[in-house]
Amino acid sequence: MTHRQRSTEQGVTLEPHHAQASVIWLHGLGADGNDFVPIVPELRLPPTPGIRYLFPHATVRPVTINNGYPMRAWYDIRSLDPNSRGDAPGLEESIARITQLIDQERAAGIPAARIVIAGFSQGGAVALHTALSYPESLGGLLALSTYLPCPELLDTRLTPANQAISILMCHGTQDTVVAPTMALSAREWLNTHRYTVDWRSYDMAHSVCPAEIGDIAIWLSTQLNDSSPHR
Repeated sequence: MTHRQRSTEQGVTLEPHHAQASVIWLHGLGADGNDFVPIVPELRLPPTPGIRYLFPHATVRPVTINNGYPMRAWYDIRSLDPNSRGDAPGLEESIARITQLIDQERAAGIPAARIVIAGFSQGGAVALHTALSYPESLGGLLALSTYLPCPELLDTRLTPANQAISILMCHGTQDTVVAPTMALSAREWLNTHRYTVDWRSYDMAHSVCPAEIGDIAIWLSTQLNDSSPHR
């Protein structure tokens, strides 16, 4: 499907002829919104419904584990220790920003149930927090090569509206950036809190692979249209 691409200081938007659903897709640490734009044509989804893709840029901020070097990051990473990796104030700032994006899509006529939140790595962490705390039922949650920082923060914000949200988690068995054990720990947390997780693993590093893209396409198509992608 052909999209019209629009780039601003805030991010990249792929606009269909007539938007009937939205996917808000968050990049990983040090990347920007352009990172996942090339995946859209690879999904080869049917032309209807028209899906608007939003790829916001994270704020440029100093990142402690990179010697304070400023880069695009959804929050600071202060340590490689999974238990002290997150930066709660920065995370909350990003959650508020993505929540505002969801609200903007709803104001533009897209129902909450047709908005999917997706994210890779650090972006996936923000996606998890944002979707599970959003007060209206969303269309799905896609968590790629990610983990769950500050679970105690999310514990206080879970909303019944998204208790039954469809969650697809994908991870590489060879990931040395976000260890598979961190992703499995996030899955266990979700299961403990009575969320149903569709878990997929792939023989890959901290990246995406063709098999994963195919699975994402089928899942997205099911969430937004109940029809199969043209594969």
